[in-house]
Amino acid sequence: MKILYCFLILILYLSACQSSDNLILVRNGKSGYQIVIPEKPDSLELKAAKELQHYFELIGDLQLPVIQEGSEKLNKGIYVGKTTLTKNIKLIDNQLYIGINNNNLLIVGSDQRSTLYGVYTFLEEYMNCRFYAPEVEKIPTEDRIIISRNLSYSYLPDITTRTVHSRLFYENPDFADKRKVTHEAFPTYVPTARVHTFHLFMPEDVFFKSHPEYYALRNKQRLPTQLCLTNPDVFSIVKDSVSVLLKRYPDADVISVSQDDNQQYCQCESCEEINQREESPSGSMIDFVNRIAREFPDKMISTLAYQYTRKAPKFIKPEGNVLITLCSIECDRSAPIRNNCRDFADDLIAWGALSDNIRIWDYTTQFTNFLAPFPNIHTLKSNIQLFRENNARWIFEQHSHQPSELFELRSYLTANLLWNPDINSDSVLQDFLTGYYFDAGPHIGNYIKTVHEALHEDHEFFLFLYGDPSQAFSSFLKPALLSKYESWYELAEKAVSDQPDILNRVKVAGLSVDYAILEASRKNLSEQYSLTIINNGQKIIPDRLRKRIVDFRETCEKNDITYMNEMRFTVSEYLDFYEKTLNRAQLNNLATGKSVLLGQPATKYADEDPQVLTDGAYGGSSFFANWLGFDGNDLEATIDLDELQMISEVSSAFLQVTNHIVFFPERVRYLYSVDGENFILLGMIPNARPLTKTSKTNDIQYFSLSFNPVNARYIKIIADNMKKAPVWHHGAGLSTWIFVDEIEIR
Repeated sequence: MKILYCFLILILYLSACQSSDNLILVRNGKSGYQIVIPEKPDSLELKAAKELQHYFELIGDLQLPVIQEGSEKLNKGIYVGKTTLTKNIKLIDNQLYIGINNNNLLIVGSDQRSTLYGVYTFLEEYMNCRFYAPEVEKIPTEDRIIISRNLSYSYLPDITTRTVHSRLFYENPDFADKRKVTHEAFPTYVPTARVHTFHLFMPEDVFFKSHPEYYALRNKQRLPTQLCLTNPDVFSIVKDSVSVLLKRYPDADVISVSQDDNQQYCQCESCEEINQREESPSGSMIDFVNRIAREFPDKMISTLAYQYTRKAPKFIKPEGNVLITLCSIECDRSAPIRNNCRDFADDLIAWGALSDNIRIWDYTTQFTNFLAPFPNIHTLKSNIQLFRENNARWIFEQHSHQPSELFELRSYLTANLLWNPDINSDSVLQDFLTGYYFDAGPHIGNYIKTVHEALHEDHEFFLFLYGDPSQAFSSFLKPALLSKYESWYELAEKAVSDQPDILNRVKVAGLSVDYAILEASRKNLSEQYSLTIINNGQKIIPDRLRKRIVDFRETCEKNDITYMNEMRFTVSEYLDFYEKTLNRAQLNNLATGKSVLLGQPATKYADEDPQVLTDGAYGGSSFFANWLGFDGNDLEATIDLDELQMISEVSSAFLQVTNHIVFFPERVRYLYSVDGENFILLGMIPNARPLTKTSKTNDIQYFSLSFNPVNARYIKIIADNMKKAPVWHHGAGLSTWIFVDEIEIR
């Protein structure tokens, strides 16, 4: 009876497959279908057909022929592109259509690229294909490829230019097509004039010395930080520069006329008159850009609504060929922008009321620490929906470009959300975890869920693009949670230990937790996470920390993970500095735990606590990580050793982050005293790497002095601040920072 029942079910199933409600495209390696393209196909239409042919062969074990329309008589076909069967389908720009005409399957777009997207949509939505990463796809195999005769699918993406700043797309254009995003960051732009272009049009070293009036007036001083936008000569020079570039790149549709990356805008009387009237410095900017735009009516002139120009002007409207690029750089990423960054949301609404040409420049990673845990995945959908609701049709999601935490997952999910902001992002995430990490997926999912929940419970935490893991060690990276994350990644590795390729993907995903633990250990966060342990009275490096460093290096090298942050601080540099820190941590330091007295208070970071200089924790590559900062003033610190000690070496570390106006001190002097009143100079160490235009953006330097042994109780360190940034630096006229950490005395 059971056998008969199963046989009847099979008959019913086969009958259903053969019914008039379905088309059977492939059955048991055979098909009556051919892929039909236009008589004179475009290269993208040809690619679309070839891709369909390729994946049909993988699914159904049959290579369908690709023929040009009119080459032979057809009974049944899969028509791709603008053929006779599709030419009468009415589509608007960027729309695609998938449907049935008699026994024929039709896939067509309003343009050739939309047709290509139509093929990938068909493969994903109706063939259950998945394209997770350039080399990672999930393609089902079937005896039959069946579709419904009632198939009729039309889609018009709300966001028409979609960019995810990820090398997965820029270096793999075929994968970018599958995910329906651009191949480059600034499509159709003049390649040499994409953003922050004032210095390009009017270089400081060409014009400033002879014509300082062309540049920003700040505190009664002209500085080459930004341009004076009401100076008629500036307008003429910029206009001529734009004209030259547009002639050099005739195929480009867009050129950027935009502020440089600093907030030192012109405050001369003429510029301020406009800004006061418009209630925003964007007033003088839009006035200037509008005048440029009128000179080039057939081109789009892009400019920034960024930092000081983010607030829309009150009265002036951008010209019809001005593209406003609105940037959300200041926003807290711990929650959606509409909740945690209302000022930006209000600015978006205001600009949307002035212009239909809004390009969003959004940010999705921690630029100072690419590999750090950054629990903002739950905000991506809401933010993209907010942009869409306010008529943004061009969105640039600035991911890290270089690999960062869960790089493949984030690139995939963000691209999917740009294509359709209303998808169920949780379902997409779960599908990716299963398809990309296999049996390790649930454990990585536990990490993602818990780290986001931990952040959500901390209502005071500001998740900043320029933050650091050290800020979260009392929040979503506290020791107990780090231990959980570590155990889940151990389980994930174990689950796929017999699958080398999948195991490697898991190790890459786990780098974020590894990095957080390395930084927690640098800070000696807990007994479990510290740089040293005591063994037979000696300070040694724990084996588990040594292994983590080795694994971290090997995983990065194997997967071409080169950079730690946007300042091009490399993984090798990071690990080299870490080794130096380990070597320092093992040495006896007479200053550890001793009291520190500052001559002038610290300005910021490390809770402005002078004891950070002798607490046994060591600063990293970010100024948030255990560094004590002094803005515009010198460091003067005196350490009390409690009693006379014989010493012969003093050392202190200083940080440089040039784009944040953090420079090495010009010199460091060390002095000693017996009584705390009378100090004797031990020596002076000059800056071995003076600041130049080519200085490393992110760097650490040790100012170490060895000398003949002396008896001392007090050691004084004086580090001389540069005071003001040089005129060629974007911070010209602003005070400079010095950052110091662990002082060592031996």
